[in-house]
Amino acid sequence: MRIISGKYKGKHFGNIKKLKARPTTDRAKESLFNILNNIIDFEEVKFLDLFSGTGSISYEFASRGCDSVTCIDRDFNHIRFIKKTSQELDFDLNIIKADVFKFLKASSNKYDVIFADPPFDMDNIEDIPKFVKKGNFLLEDGLLIVEHSDKFIFNEIKPEETRAYGKVCFSFFRFK
Repeated sequence: MRIISGKYKGKHFGNIKKLKARPTTDRAKESLFNILNNIIDFEEVKFLDLFSGTGSISYEFASRGCDSVTCIDRDFNHIRFIKKTSQELDFDLNIIKADVFKFLKASSNKYDVIFADPPFDMDNIEDIPKFVKKGNFLLEDGLLIVEHSDKFIFNEIKPEETRAYGKVCFSFFRFK
């Protein structure tokens, strides 16, 4: 795994073999950030990474000079890996070990961008946009991105757009 752009472009990070996480592929990550480069000023973004896994997406935001990066994951090994990697890269990340839904219920913070990469087999992926919308977690013009399998379709709250990269999809939500 590597960082694809920003201050640490090309930097490889850690051995992820022992982690349960399914990191976003470099191809999908590059495609996602090609989209985001045209709509976000990274240096002014307050970013929340839900189901952080390896922290790969958080490192991309931090490498691009993101103002604030918060990582949430409930797996101890994932959190330990993100802490170790962020120290090695000298990233100032806010890393929290918590269940994503419990974190959202207890939080009153707002973000410019929220990225969620839940396990593809998780039963309640559909609840992520509902929680974010109901909790009003996005700042004005904020963006929620949910990474999911190409087999999953949102039924209740429809995304503005979904982009597919092989078996990986990114769905984009904005709530007015």
